[in-house]
Amino acid sequence: PDRPPAPVNVSVMHLRADSATVSWEVPEGDVIIGFSILQQRQEGHTQRFIREVNTTSRSCVLWDLEEETDYIIQVQSIGLYGESQASKKVHFRTLKKSDRFPSNSSNQDDPAVQGLDKSRHLQTGEMIIIVVVLVMWAAVIALFCRQYDIIKDNDSSNNKEKAKPMSERSTPEHHSGGGLLRSKV
Repeated sequence: PDRPPAPVNVSVMHLRADSATVSWEVPEGDVIIGFSILQQRQEGHTQRFIREVNTTSRSCVLWDLEEETDYIIQVQSIGLYGESQASKKVHFRTLKKSDRFPSNSSNQDDPAVQGLDKSRHLQTGEMIIIVVVLVMWAAVIALFCRQYDIIKDNDSSNNKEKAKPMSERSTPEHHSGGGLLRSKV
């Protein structure tokens, strides 16, 4: 009863020889936190399972498809308490490579092209974050080593100073005036 309803109006658009975009709708009223897509070649057992959580996206670009191949896809909604039933099966066939759009055409409105650009920026952004974190860790380690050397140097010089008075006390000394009690008498 807590499971969300299955996605509806599942469709395939922006069909290419090696990619396609799957889109769907979700009935109103349920909290949806992600989706799962099962992609399967019609002839054969090759399957791909795509699962995205923490997204409100209602489409997904399928990559690395084989040209002139029949595929079946089903979509599930992921809710707070589980997954929905699978949507109705959708069949599609990829195009021949010669059926592709010319490379000089402008495809700026194509979500497949936009999705590719976004993933490139995301990977670049991730690399920048990783480099910054590594540089910061290197700086922290260098600072720690420097501070440790300063503390170690200070500690060893304090030990030398402490050792000096101890050696003076260990040598026998004779006071002619006597101790504190004698001076009172």
